[in-house]
Amino acid sequence: MEQYEPDRLSAAQLAAIRRSMTSGRGALTRRSMLRATGVGALALGGLAGLGGCGIPPAKREDEGLAAADHSAAEKRLVFSNWTEYMDVSEDEKRYPTLEEFTGRTGIKVSYTADINDNVEFFGKIKPQLAAGQDTGRDLICVTDWLAARIIRLGWAQQLDPSNLPHAFANLSEQFRSPDWDPGRAHSYPWTGIPTVVAYNARATGGRTVDSVSQLLDDPKLKGRVAFLSEMRDSIGMTLLDLGKDPGAFTDDDFDAAVARLQQAVDRKQIRRFTGNDYTADLDKGDIAACVAWAGDIVQLQNDNPDIKFTVPDSGYIISSDNLLVPAEARHKTNAERLIDHYYRPPVAARLAAYINYVCPVDGVRAELAKIDKSMAENTLILPDAAMAASSHAFRSLSSEEETAYEEKFAKLIGA
Repeated sequence: MEQYEPDRLSAAQLAAIRRSMTSGRGALTRRSMLRATGVGALALGGLAGLGGCGIPPAKREDEGLAAADHSAAEKRLVFSNWTEYMDVSEDEKRYPTLEEFTGRTGIKVSYTADINDNVEFFGKIKPQLAAGQDTGRDLICVTDWLAARIIRLGWAQQLDPSNLPHAFANLSEQFRSPDWDPGRAHSYPWTGIPTVVAYNARATGGRTVDSVSQLLDDPKLKGRVAFLSEMRDSIGMTLLDLGKDPGAFTDDDFDAAVARLQQAVDRKQIRRFTGNDYTADLDKGDIAACVAWAGDIVQLQNDNPDIKFTVPDSGYIISSDNLLVPAEARHKTNAERLIDHYYRPPVAARLAAYINYVCPVDGVRAELAKIDKSMAENTLILPDAAMAASSHAFRSLSSEEETAYEEKFAKLIGA
């Protein structure tokens, strides 16, 4: 059996997780980051569990073998997702697109918005996965790095393309083959999360901010610039600005990006590294420009016309939240049919109109325009060809790399 690295988290990785949960992407609800409440720190026992204590992290020996599928006899499935990551009715009592799925297929969906953070959720399901047991869930939605870990450990079932005709045909090119799941053998994206440059035009005196170099060097922005406390976003955008590929960088490239940011810290060009709390300062103009998550910008622009965004000529970082069928799930075919349901353009349009993140489904524009023309024209929700071509994913990291890189990044941001 191929030997896999121990699935233990280093002190640097745990520190990065705590940052994410208390102020970063992990602290956010998925529809409106402005309404984020945060989930707080994990209990000590939860963090210890994620470190691998008492649970053998080796790859399953039967990886690749399908669990017994009860879909034909049991017309149901259980779906765990992030909070505010599903369209709801006006009275907030129903999920219209899920109801449509049940009406069309007869498959009932037990939907639970019980994911507030990747690490916390992994702590819930890891004991069962490691023991080769059913988690009680047929479909889950997790972010790139956790999806990669679950797949690497053999804890996600391989999907059957014959049950995914719409998904296979309509998946946007920019999401088709991540390095952690080539050809999307085990996963399909629920939504994309772009990292771009944002600015408050009132605070910049009407000047456009359109590059990381400008953030780092423009004297008129000194002391009013923010970068994100998520390593992959801030380092990834800086790598692009240096002409490096975030999908294929070296240790020296990473060090060069850290040094570039360190220079700006030393010159007090960068005010601070932030989690989602930068939104209030950007809205007020205390931060004039920053590296930002696109979901924030869509929401801020609803109330403040001074909030603008740009995609640097060097490109931008994109990640995704992804649908997987856990090992030993009872209703794999039913779950695959639900994945495929959300790759039907009319359904995908209704979902995108609610959650306001990048839709990974081609052919949605006309359907979304019927709902809201401005959304259909917003490239933060439906990237045009040029924007899609400018996206770059941060490459997968080994455990050793992640430990080393997080330690260097923590030193940079003073964490």
